[in-house]
Amino acid sequence: MTGPAAGVNMMGYANFEQVTGGIHFRLRARTFIVAEEGPQGARFAFVNLDAGWLHNLSLLKCSKIKIEVVKYGELYNEENVAISGIHTHAGPGGYLQYVTYSVTSLGFVPQSFDALVTAIELSIVQAHNNLKPAMGKVSGHLAGFATHGTSMSRDNKLISGDNKGAAARLFEDWFTFGNTNFSTSSQTRLNTTSSTLLMQASRIKATGGQPCPKTASQSSKVRKNDGSRFVGAFCQSNVGDVSPNVLGAFCLDSGKPCDFNHSSCHGNDQLCVGRGPGYPDEILSTKIIGERQFQKAVDLFTSAKDEITGKIDYRQVYLNFTDIEVVLDGNKVVKTCPAALGPGFAAGTTDGPGVFGFQQGDTEINVFWKTVRDAIKEPSQYQVDCQKPKTVLLDTGEMFWPYDWAPAILPIQILRLGKLVILSVPGEFTTMAGRRLREAVKETLISYGNGEFNDDTQIVIAGLTNTYSQYVATFEEYEQQRYEAASTLYGPHTLSAYIQEFKKLAQALARGDKNVGRGPLPPDLSSVQLNFLGNPFGDSPPLGVNFGDIKLDVKTGPFKTGDVLKATFWSANPRYDLLTEGTFAVVEMFQGDKWISAYDDDDLCLYFKWDGPLLSSGFYGLATIEWEVPKEASVGIYRLRHFGSFKTTKDSPVSYFTGASSGFAVLK
Repeated sequence: MTGPAAGVNMMGYANFEQVTGGIHFRLRARTFIVAEEGPQGARFAFVNLDAGWLHNLSLLKCSKIKIEVVKYGELYNEENVAISGIHTHAGPGGYLQYVTYSVTSLGFVPQSFDALVTAIELSIVQAHNNLKPAMGKVSGHLAGFATHGTSMSRDNKLISGDNKGAAARLFEDWFTFGNTNFSTSSQTRLNTTSSTLLMQASRIKATGGQPCPKTASQSSKVRKNDGSRFVGAFCQSNVGDVSPNVLGAFCLDSGKPCDFNHSSCHGNDQLCVGRGPGYPDEILSTKIIGERQFQKAVDLFTSAKDEITGKIDYRQVYLNFTDIEVVLDGNKVVKTCPAALGPGFAAGTTDGPGVFGFQQGDTEINVFWKTVRDAIKEPSQYQVDCQKPKTVLLDTGEMFWPYDWAPAILPIQILRLGKLVILSVPGEFTTMAGRRLREAVKETLISYGNGEFNDDTQIVIAGLTNTYSQYVATFEEYEQQRYEAASTLYGPHTLSAYIQEFKKLAQALARGDKNVGRGPLPPDLSSVQLNFLGNPFGDSPPLGVNFGDIKLDVKTGPFKTGDVLKATFWSANPRYDLLTEGTFAVVEMFQGDKWISAYDDDDLCLYFKWDGPLLSSGFYGLATIEWEVPKEASVGIYRLRHFGSFKTTKDSPVSYFTGASSGFAVLK
């Protein structure tokens, strides 16, 4: 589900300048289905997406796919399918249906949306076709842990699953290849001298650009997806106030720690930036945070002894969160509000600073920004009073031109697998908000479950699931109006509303009551989406050059572990074909009399970078393949290969090309 790797704004940081320009590693949809025996046995599907989040538009489209295309009847529907985003901030945007989340992507981007929905569909189909007795061969692993997908910064332009995607790649390779890379597990070391390797490598010249079939890049994949591979996924949880940038936040100008209360430096929020454990290398930070989750997951996976038994069950309901009456302790009745964002939202966080002139904790708006706000939409007096102590900066819940700016109707869902209960929440709960929700649901299940639930019942929150409604802070956190509170859309009693409604759903689950009602359906805004991002309209290389030709070849070796080497190719816009289940970049190793794929753009050590469009006696771009030699790499002769596609005009058919660099030697 990688999506367009060039020229599309990334979803997460709301930074207009952050547009895709290559691939760190590919994004995937990973589906887990559990079912009772029998073709119509109770079941649910959990889809874990390497995406920032999703909206009801995706769910509605997927519901249609699941019923009409997959043709499994009512086996899978909106009630028993959970679709959850890992919250990477390094994926292409433009697949969400509300205006707030489409501004920086210049509207709706069909290519992003189609890549995501197609992956969801195919992943569910593969999981369904792979159903087998649970106590047979181990086929998957799903872990939940709360940390933001912001190890990759707001300046990064490489598509990446961030730390959770990295953890998934590490876990799947550990299980499949025995904690070694494919290249070392399937190939023997060459028994030859260094001088011989260097001489042989020097004789291998760049191939030049050549036409190739559409399937060529798929054939060169290291991990070919036939639907039977082990699936390891890392789910998001109550992530609201959890950062992977664990070294702390420091001022860019002085290097000193930021002001703690406002996360700013001399009153400037843009100077206060968090540091990951690999600082200043964000790719290293991503790997380290991913490795920490992976290593803990391996410990749990290899020591797990308890077999989960019991019922499979689920409940879901849609709720209008802009107008829920909430009964608090002492029978006081309060209400949620239409969605709104406060000035602390505009300040951003230390993971990604926001707009100059705002700080976290602000409850006042200066005259300039108030004028701008009112020109867009002046909030009603009801909204102003309802949202206090938040000051309304963007009245998104009362903004409907050119279509809805924020969601009003949200799904909440409970999935049960024996003593494991998953709460699908459509937002980013803070640590304490999530804790309170889990405790309330567990208490309700124990109280109404007639002995089916007890202290051993495990409650897990799956964050950013089924749609997205930003943050959920506690009442006390809301009073402080830091970023998370300013981004809690539905007012100070949002968390109380969630707890109240989840308790109702948990009570129905515990009692076996399936008649919970569907609730009001969210709108399908697909017909009114606007798209201001044009498609590429044809590429051509400079005179005398073919796509796939080398512009800058690999330097002569030898190379060793940790060295970074690269080659640059004349190339075309990667949006002509996303090469789904294929690859733009390959490291090939010479073995015997042929070249074997050792690494591709799904590896953490190989980067595909694209720069363009460029205009000089042609219309084209430059593709750079960069390989950091991993410690697992075998001694041998290698080369870098690039795959791509192009159109000569907007309406011409897609043509495919490839090219390889000169050979080089890797020595230990």
